[in-house]
Amino acid sequence: MVALGFSAGLPLLLIFSSLSLWLGEAGVERRAVTFFSWAALAYSFKFIWAPLVDRLPLPGLSARLGRRRAWLLAAQLGVVVAILGMAATDPAAGPAALARMAGFAVLLGFMSATQDIVIDAYRIEIAAAEQQGVLSSAYIAGYRIGMVVAGAGVLFLAAAWGSAKGAYDYGAWSAAYGVAALAMATGLVTTLLVPEPRASAAVASAPAGEHARLLGVFACAVAAFVAVFWGVGHVWAAWGWAAPGPLAALALEGLRLALALAAAFGVGAALVHAGLASRAAARQTWVEPVQAFFERHGWVDAALLLALIGLYRISDIVLGVISNVFYQDLGFSKPDIATAVKTFGVVVSIAGGFLGGLLALRLGVLRALWWGALLSALTNLAFVALALAGPQRPLLYAVVAADNLAAGFASAAFVAFLSSLTQVRFTAVQYAIFSSLMTLLPKALGGYSGAMVDALGYPGFFVLTAALGLPVLALVSGIARRVAQREQAHLASASPK
Repeated sequence: MVALGFSAGLPLLLIFSSLSLWLGEAGVERRAVTFFSWAALAYSFKFIWAPLVDRLPLPGLSARLGRRRAWLLAAQLGVVVAILGMAATDPAAGPAALARMAGFAVLLGFMSATQDIVIDAYRIEIAAAEQQGVLSSAYIAGYRIGMVVAGAGVLFLAAAWGSAKGAYDYGAWSAAYGVAALAMATGLVTTLLVPEPRASAAVASAPAGEHARLLGVFACAVAAFVAVFWGVGHVWAAWGWAAPGPLAALALEGLRLALALAAAFGVGAALVHAGLASRAAARQTWVEPVQAFFERHGWVDAALLLALIGLYRISDIVLGVISNVFYQDLGFSKPDIATAVKTFGVVVSIAGGFLGGLLALRLGVLRALWWGALLSALTNLAFVALALAGPQRPLLYAVVAADNLAAGFASAAFVAFLSSLTQVRFTAVQYAIFSSLMTLLPKALGGYSGAMVDALGYPGFFVLTAALGLPVLALVSGIARRVAQREQAHLASASPK
C-alpha cells in the first residue's frame, strides 16, 4: 500500500503546482496558468466511470491479472504515457504546443483518477475491516512521499538543470518530468507482484455483450458532454459574450458545465430507454448507489451532507491553486519553495493528520470537522501577513507550517467523516462520488484564482478564501444539531413510558 500510495500521489502535483511553476517560467500568463488546474477535474468526475471500472473486464489483461490488477496496470501505463507526453511538449512554443500540453494534462488527470478508483477498491477488498486503518495509514504515507517527489523533487531537478524565473530552460523541465515518469515504475512493479483480492475474483461478471453496451452508453454520454461544452463556448465566443469579472465568469462556466452534464445524462438515459443497454444493468451500475444514500439519510439530511462535502475543502483548495505562483511572485526561488512547501510542509501535514485523527476519536467526528474548517479558514489569513511582509524566509516557514498543520488536521477529520457515510455494499462507488464532489466546486473556482488575484490583489484574494470557509462552519453546526435532535428522538422513542 505504501508503493501504491506513492504511484497515486505522484501525478497530482504534476498537473497542479509543479506544472504552474513550469508554465510561469515559460511565460504563460497567470490567468492561463490557473486554468490548467481544471485538468485535475477528472478527480471530481471519477464517480461517473467508477461503476464501469468496477464491472467491466479489460480484454487480454483481466484474464491474466484479475479484475483489479488489470485496471490498475492499464491506468498506471496511461499515467506514464501522459507524463512523457507533457515532458515532450514545450509550452513556450506557441498556442498549439500549449493546447497539446493541456491535452496531456487532462489525460494525466483522467488516468490518475482511474488509478485512485482501483486502489481504493483494492485496499477495501484485500483485507478485513479491522485492518483498513493500517492500510489507509500506509497508503497516505506513500501518497505524501509521491507528492514530495512530484513537488520538491521535480522543482529541485528543474532548478539544478538550469531553469529559473527569467531564464527558462525547456530541457530542464522536460528531463525532470521524464524522471517523474520513471518513478512510476514503483507502482507498475507493485501491481505485477501483489495478489488479486479474493473478493474481486469472486464477483460475478455480466455477459460480454452487456459490458459493451454499457461502455457504448458511457461513450455516447461523454461525446454529448464534450459537444455541448465545446459548442456553448464556441457560440458565446462567436456572439462576443464576456463576463465582466471572475465571479461572473465562474457563474457562466458553471452554467456551461451544467448544460453539458444535463446533455450527457439525457443522452445516456435516452439510450438506455431505447434498449442500447439493459435497464437493470444501468440501474445497478449508476442509480442504486445514489438511491441507497438518499434512502439511508433522507432527502433533507442527504442534501445538507452533500453540500458540506462539496464545500468543506474550498478555502484551502482555491488558495492552493495559486500558492506556488504567489511564492514565486513574492521573490522566493524554486529551491526555497521546494524545501519549505514540498518537504517541510508535507511533514507538517502528516503531523496534522495524526492530530486530526486523534481529536476525531476523542471529540467526535463532527466536532473535529468543525475545528478543521475553522483552522483552514483562519490560516489563510496568515498569507496576508506574508504578502505584506515580502520574501521573509522565517515567515514563509511559519505560514507553511500553520497552513499544512490545519490542512492535515481537516483532511483526517474529513476522511473519517466520509468513511462514516459510506455503505459497505457500495463502498467503491459511493467513496468515488464523495471524493469527486469534494473537489468539484473548489477546483472549478480555483481555475479563476489568477483572475481574482489580478482584480483583488493577493491580500484581498486571501481574505476572500478565508471568508469562503464561513458557510462550511454553518453547515457543520447545522448538521450536528440535526444529528443530536435525531439521537434524542430515537432515545425518547426507545425509552419506556
